[in-house]
Amino acid sequence: MIKNTVLVLSGKGGVGKSTVSANLAAMLARAGHKTGLSDIDLHGPSIPALFGIEKENLTGGENTINPYIYNQNLKIVSMGLLLEDKDSPVVWRGPMKAGFIKRFMQDTQWGDLDYLIVDCPPGTGDELLSVIGDSENLKGVIIVTTPQKLAVIDARKAIRFCKEIKLPVLGVVENMSGFVCEKCGEINQPFLIGGGELLAKEENAPYLGSIPLDRKVIESAEQGKPFVELYAGSASSENFAKIFEKF
Repeated sequence: MIKNTVLVLSGKGGVGKSTVSANLAAMLARAGHKTGLSDIDLHGPSIPALFGIEKENLTGGENTINPYIYNQNLKIVSMGLLLEDKDSPVVWRGPMKAGFIKRFMQDTQWGDLDYLIVDCPPGTGDELLSVIGDSENLKGVIIVTTPQKLAVIDARKAIRFCKEIKLPVLGVVENMSGFVCEKCGEINQPFLIGGGELLAKEENAPYLGSIPLDRKVIESAEQGKPFVELYAGSASSENFAKIFEKF
């Protein structure tokens, strides 16, 4: 049984949605919650690289998938763990993608979970509609954006989509909000910030918080470890902990 399914969504790619999904799942697991992480971005699965498990493969039968056991509290499924050639593109039409998403959501042997975090592809297309229809105990959606106008425009569309289908928006996360100085550790703000917070206010959605640009986040991704594990005391991890507390 899955108690809570949470979708992580962005209006456009490149805003750090997978990073948020991975670290949210890792933090929930570290807190003792039985957690699953389903990567349904079939064309660009990023989760295996973020956890350093690109060379692993999922097992299962004709109608079942056994998730990869990352640790005692975290299980993962991703298209990146099913491909024999990890560099092969997935060239599928809508019905094929919908069928695989159903397998990830309903045919995966998750067992009992407190949370299932779903890393969705960007936008509001077929994949998202499929996962909504296949979700068990869907709690709502977290919207990830960066502060810039173009990202906020697309994030607003994602929020409006959720409102149209009466899907709860659990909150907005502003990623790449300022940057962490390598010398002093303080968060500087030379670029535009606050777009995500303003969006949340205008759309009457909770604002969960911001995550700054941090070299440690990049380093953790390159090493295949969630930054909340590898750099637990970093500014980004502390900001993420505040988001987790609201969640």
